[in-house]
Amino acid sequence: MNKQIMTGSLLCLIASMSWGAMFPVSHIALQQVNPLYFSFLRYFVVALILIVLLWLKEGRAAFRFEGGGKKLLFFGTMGFTIYNMAVFQGQHWMGAAGTIVASIMEVLMPMISIAMIWTLTRKMPPKYTLISMVIALAGAILVITNGKWTFFTLAGQHLLPLLLIFAGVVGWVVYSMGGSHFAGWSTLRYSTLTCLLGTLVSFVVVIVSSAFHWIAVPDWQDVWSVKYEMSFMILLPGLAALLSWNAGIRKLSPLNGILFINFVPITTLVLMYFQGYAISQFELYGTLLVIFALVLNNMVQRNTLRTSSTSSRIRFRLDRRKLFQR
Repeated sequence: MNKQIMTGSLLCLIASMSWGAMFPVSHIALQQVNPLYFSFLRYFVVALILIVLLWLKEGRAAFRFEGGGKKLLFFGTMGFTIYNMAVFQGQHWMGAAGTIVASIMEVLMPMISIAMIWTLTRKMPPKYTLISMVIALAGAILVITNGKWTFFTLAGQHLLPLLLIFAGVVGWVVYSMGGSHFAGWSTLRYSTLTCLLGTLVSFVVVIVSSAFHWIAVPDWQDVWSVKYEMSFMILLPGLAALLSWNAGIRKLSPLNGILFINFVPITTLVLMYFQGYAISQFELYGTLLVIFALVLNNMVQRNTLRTSSTSSRIRFRLDRRKLFQR
């Protein structure tokens, strides 16, 4: 294994494990700080750090929107307002079970991306991808229901939190796809400007919500009581994971790097276990089903690409032989 593969694997592993640890850690913090304020304060600090990094690396010119202000605002809102506020609010409303549900939804992002591309392009994905999507959906349902069919009779109690988490995950998928609209920009520049604009939208949300007394402004003592959790959320899942993931993907390629997303629910389950949460066999089996579906899709995709590449080389050699025989 060469140095590039080792470095890329380590970076992707750091990002995935950080995201997996994000949900158990946030579960603790959300007991003290409202999810909307928690989301805003977290990315407010991340935005400040990114601004300093971008200024030092690319200078003042990198902060120009270059006619893409509306797109940046849209993608920033989807990624740093919709995703964070919806996911954490839904997780908080579901209690301890929301931690693993949010983690599972995170892992479904690649499948949601495939479904969105299918809808937008009207091009049906390969059969193996559809099979993987069905298996992953079955695993997610197993985790969400915890094997209890009575869940569906009481769906009204869980419907809003589930919809919020799902909406948040879709928001991050949309944000991730938005990077293609700024292909000429560096990852740091796109991340910084979208984070900055998304955080401004989050600020408006918390101000309006507080003004209408929908949520309470947290006391300084409450925020300070979760200083360690907040520091973790800012530095690892908020900053290091983003930069590590993008760097790791460049070294490994998206096809290989995406496998590391499977460590998200594994990390979540391990941390929840040490926190004293009793993981049921349905939650464990459902998580394994989701992981199996993603690995299956990736392996078949790799084999298909390898076969296609081999066939192309064979056709090239045959065409070259025919050319020399003439």
